[in-house]
Amino acid sequence: MKLCALLLLFLIPAPGSQAQQDLSGKVFLFPKETSSDYVILTPKVAKPLEKVTVCLRSYSDLSRNYATFSLATQDRYNAFLIFFQPPSICSIHIYDEELQFIVDSEALQWKQTCVTWDSQTGVVQLWINGKLYPRKVSGRKFPIPEQTSIILAQDQDSFGGRFEASQSLVGEISDVHMWDEVLSPEDLQKVLYGGHSGNLISWKSLHYGVKGNVLVQPKLQCRSWGYSSSQYTSCS
Repeated sequence: MKLCALLLLFLIPAPGSQAQQDLSGKVFLFPKETSSDYVILTPKVAKPLEKVTVCLRSYSDLSRNYATFSLATQDRYNAFLIFFQPPSICSIHIYDEELQFIVDSEALQWKQTCVTWDSQTGVVQLWINGKLYPRKVSGRKFPIPEQTSIILAQDQDSFGGRFEASQSLVGEISDVHMWDEVLSPEDLQKVLYGGHSGNLISWKSLHYGVKGNVLVQPKLQCRSWGYSSSQYTSCS
């Protein structure tokens, strides 16, 4: 029994430590509004990024603004930011330039968000649960340099820090992937159903560090049925 306990200690990363794991079927759970709970991701970037695709799933009942994915560089703290303003705005920031998308009002369900960006044209695409919203163009067309700071569930106001609790995610994040290309609609459809992993960041081989009280938990698949006065929920 003592040997099993020691093995578990080595397999479960301590807060603030770095780990590389297959997190299939798992989520990061952010339990409270705070500026100290977040996850650091370390992508495999060997050259400046001229094209980017980021996909992730999130689940939250927040009615205030919150960030899910924040990529900062040394001179641009919102180099690539996914930021929600419930009930119906998703803001994508590219090199500090904000692009606002009017999206379907949020329901209490898992939401898959994919964002693509091409530095040559500036075209930004937003896909939510497989639906493409009208494309927009970012005026800045510089590649993202290799040295980046990538944070989940907080909005960076400096390189790797200066978070505001009022913009933190309270909820869950799963299935985070990142590519150095603009994925085609066909590949994005594969991502939606879990069939395509990122080459820079992959949920199936995630190099990450946990800060604060972030929990790694099993992902629950739930569905509700019944009348409004007698609603039932089943989870597995």
